[in-house]
Amino acid sequence: MLEHASHKDEKPRRSLYPARDAFHRQTLEVSGGHSIYIEQSGREDGEPVVVLHGGPGGGCSPAMRRFFDPDRYRVILFDQRGCGRSTPYASVENNTTWDLIDDIEVIRETLGIRKWTVFGGSWGATLSLLYAQAHPIRVNALVLRGIFTMTQAELDWFYGGGAGQFWPEAWASFSNMVPAEERHDLIAAYRERLFGKIDADVIRYSRAWAAWENTLATLDSKGHGGRVPAHYAKAFSLIENHYFTHKGFLREDGQIFADMDKIRNIPGYIVQGRYDMICPPHTAHALHKLWPKSKLRLVKAGHAMSEPAIATELVGIMNEMD
Repeated sequence: MLEHASHKDEKPRRSLYPARDAFHRQTLEVSGGHSIYIEQSGREDGEPVVVLHGGPGGGCSPAMRRFFDPDRYRVILFDQRGCGRSTPYASVENNTTWDLIDDIEVIRETLGIRKWTVFGGSWGATLSLLYAQAHPIRVNALVLRGIFTMTQAELDWFYGGGAGQFWPEAWASFSNMVPAEERHDLIAAYRERLFGKIDADVIRYSRAWAAWENTLATLDSKGHGGRVPAHYAKAFSLIENHYFTHKGFLREDGQIFADMDKIRNIPGYIVQGRYDMICPPHTAHALHKLWPKSKLRLVKAGHAMSEPAIATELVGIMNEMD
């Protein structure tokens, strides 16, 4: 799901570190004709941590460096396939969860990292869990925020009217973009339009898709998602809809829960907004109960990584870790 405001830098908060410039940037050719943008910041010989952004399709931003002490950590950010500075832009060809997991391994091997901490929120938390379950020996710890596990129940909550009961005005704006007879399946209805041939229409529906999430991302939301930049909205909405249409390319509904035994010995930290309307805390609690080495911290916040209580908790965790 959306990594709130990842298309722009966040305003400084006292809980966050100054955003040092990246000390190395590169593009990496991966499978399927994709090229991945990667940047590193912090300390070159520091403890490696890879940051998995939200969406799918959101992209990384300099603000994401600010959760890590630059004198301690080697911070690796990258734009997942089709978004940010990765190319081809907004492409869903050869773009699946398993392609992304392969990319993470290629990045790790290319950078000469044996093991790292994996840090992700929202869809980034989904991808973090799936990566760890696929490659548990490569993960020192998981630091997760705003848990989303790509289940049908979670998709139904956000695109089937559950969250809309709390935000009826925003829900009406989002759902009324399509005819009444198509509103029983908004993911499918938007797919028809997001992958249309008229670019102006694609942008209009892309902005509506992104604005629905943006509206619900923060605790102090004013009830509108703002005017999301067209370039960002297109990649975010097309790629996210592509993943949701295919249920994250998982083998079964609830795959992450079924495979939790694979990471039972990996330390995990879960920061969850008590009032998260995009990814309600029920899922984080259920995950925590299946994960013996996890710690769940519920805070007074919504969904966004930029929420003050969430940001403070994440920085604290990264400082506490052995």
